[in-house]
Amino acid sequence: MQHHAPHASAVANDEASAIAALQREVLEMVALGRPLSQTMDRLCRRVEALAPDVICTVLSVDDQGYVHPLAAPSLPGRFSEAIDGEPIGPKAGSCGTAAWRREPVEVSDIDTDPLWSDYRPLAQAFGLKACWSNPIIIDGERVRATFALYYRDRRPVATFHRLMVEACVQLCQIALRHEDHQQQIERLAYYDSLTGLPNRALFSERAHMALQMAQRLDAPAALLLLDVDSFKTINDSLGHASGDAVLCALAGRMSRQLREVDTLARLGGDEFVLVLPGCHATEAMSVAEKLHKALEPPLQIASNELRVSASIGVAIFPVDGRLLDDLLKNADLAMYEAKRAGRRCTRFFLQQMNEALGERLRIERALRRALHHQRLRLHYQPKLNLVDGSLLGVEALLRWTDAELGDVPPDRFIPVAEECGLVAALDAWVLDTASAQLARWRADGFIVPGLAVNASAPRFSREDVVAQVEQLCRHHGLQPQDLTLEVTERLMLEDCAQAAEQLRRLDALGVRLSVDDFGTGYSSLAYLKRLPVSELKLDKSFVRDLETDADDRALARAVIAIGQALNLAVVAEGVETEAQRRLLLEAGCMEAQGYGLARPMPPEKFEAWLRARMPEPFSVKVSDRPAP
Repeated sequence: MQHHAPHASAVANDEASAIAALQREVLEMVALGRPLSQTMDRLCRRVEALAPDVICTVLSVDDQGYVHPLAAPSLPGRFSEAIDGEPIGPKAGSCGTAAWRREPVEVSDIDTDPLWSDYRPLAQAFGLKACWSNPIIIDGERVRATFALYYRDRRPVATFHRLMVEACVQLCQIALRHEDHQQQIERLAYYDSLTGLPNRALFSERAHMALQMAQRLDAPAALLLLDVDSFKTINDSLGHASGDAVLCALAGRMSRQLREVDTLARLGGDEFVLVLPGCHATEAMSVAEKLHKALEPPLQIASNELRVSASIGVAIFPVDGRLLDDLLKNADLAMYEAKRAGRRCTRFFLQQMNEALGERLRIERALRRALHHQRLRLHYQPKLNLVDGSLLGVEALLRWTDAELGDVPPDRFIPVAEECGLVAALDAWVLDTASAQLARWRADGFIVPGLAVNASAPRFSREDVVAQVEQLCRHHGLQPQDLTLEVTERLMLEDCAQAAEQLRRLDALGVRLSVDDFGTGYSSLAYLKRLPVSELKLDKSFVRDLETDADDRALARAVIAIGQALNLAVVAEGVETEAQRRLLLEAGCMEAQGYGLARPMPPEKFEAWLRARMPEPFSVKVSDRPAP
């Protein structure tokens, strides 16, 4: 009985079946979402089972052009360690050269081929004599990996091996593309697309784990909430592209200040959050200072040099909360305290902040009701000439009495209005109501030379204040010269082109601009030259102790001298005694307001005050004692 060799077609069918089975097995692993390294290891082992004379390897190629072993089940670990992190290039063995050339490289004799000159001793140490490597190119763009067959003897590549590798290259492309898609999905789900930092979802996961570990170890942890100062101004003046560039630059600077165990995330907008495992309060403050210092150097964004700062709020686990939501809420409260303290600083959470938040919410709700139901009112305080007592104008002052809260002073509800976005509506109501009152007084024969109204800084960068003033003047029959808008030094120093332009347009109309509480804010006086200021109001803190404090007298004289040098009116606030009036006159200040001259009055009392002065010339009457 004779035995015949298998027919060539039968062999081909067997090989095709084996390759098809290999494809099915690998594709199933990809579909089931098995890890890439596990899938590649299985691929190499199946190839080696089908072709026992080959050694199969898969190397990944990173974005910088360095190789990293993905699978090499039949090579010792020392071989993979030796090539890990090696660069691709024109003479980098079979795999490195294939990745460099973006085409297959077949070396039948490693001992003599120049492509292996730098790696020949390594190959010889492991008995490798020949190597055929194919680049794995994804979407026709970049080389993501190489697939190679090694041989322990000098030889060309067999036909079956070529058919098998053709299928394996396609399988590798599918697996790597799937891996890239999975990573992209993960990035979208867990990372901020702009800065590359963890997003809120990933931060929440990591923070919960950090807090659980801290609780288990009875260790502290710190949570820092960071908000970029005046970021809206950057967006408004330079555009959102520049704003995005700033956020990316700041994210990079902050990341370099942290340990591996720390997590920095972007919550959205210009708000970042950090969780610092194992950090006490003193260590958290040290990290905050490092962050402030890292943000100090100017940023070069397009053609602009920007200096950016941030306000940081800190909450400590477990004293400020054991749950992440509580720590975030308390760090947020602390951060707003940092904003109020002047920005570019750090504040820690205190229990009083919770109480302050509760009061703020009560005030906000009540203020919204009061504004909606017209329960606010205006009082008017005369501004007088200190020489002859003549009336120079009145300042409209907002007053509010709530059924539950009682009399709420402006320094208590105005900051709340600014925070919750009501201040623009309040400003508009005050200006309209006061303008209508001035028009009524004049129609009734009362001589009121002018009206001063406070205007909040945010309105000038968000609204068309000039158009509102023009509309009110037309509606109430007033001239722009009848109005004085009192603004703070904060507005004068903000680098906002829209606000500066509005101030110039108001001046061109004839509206006077007064700097309220002058001397209590910033030291720079450059804005007095740059912007159209008409008047400075000397803050009452400089007037209160004029009689007893030489420093206050010197400061008051300095402010008055600045006004005289720049041809600006200076109005002293808080005048209560005859001695204060006399000292102010001696220093050259001719205009003032204060309880000693005339208190703020509702419209009807102000009218009575005016009538009482009309029959005979007015003489300045100032009490010798401060008002209670």
